Amino acid sequence: MSQTTRRIVTELHDEPHLEGRRLTVRFIKAQVEDRGLDPQTVADRHDLDVADVYRALTYYHDHPDEMRAVERERAAAIESHEHLTTDPDAVGD
Repeated sequence: MSQTTRRIVTELHDEPHLEGRRLTVRFIKAQVEDRGLDPQTVADRHDLDVADVYRALTYYHDHPDEMRAVERERAAAIESHEHLTTDPDAVGD
């Protein structure tokens, strides 16, 4: 467990993430709220202080408009590049 607490910044990924790390607020929220992992488990797996996990969750819920905009941007980026992916069922043996 890291004893360094991190701020939420937007210098990478064009979305909020933990300072000095590539872990986005959306990723941490997904791990805890969507996958049901315990915040301490997420902290341990990523060498974070559990306070960083709670800080990311707080940021997510304190900035709903910003987070919805980030989610829309990510969905649009995925959709715009979908034609570049290969359907596994279309790949021959």
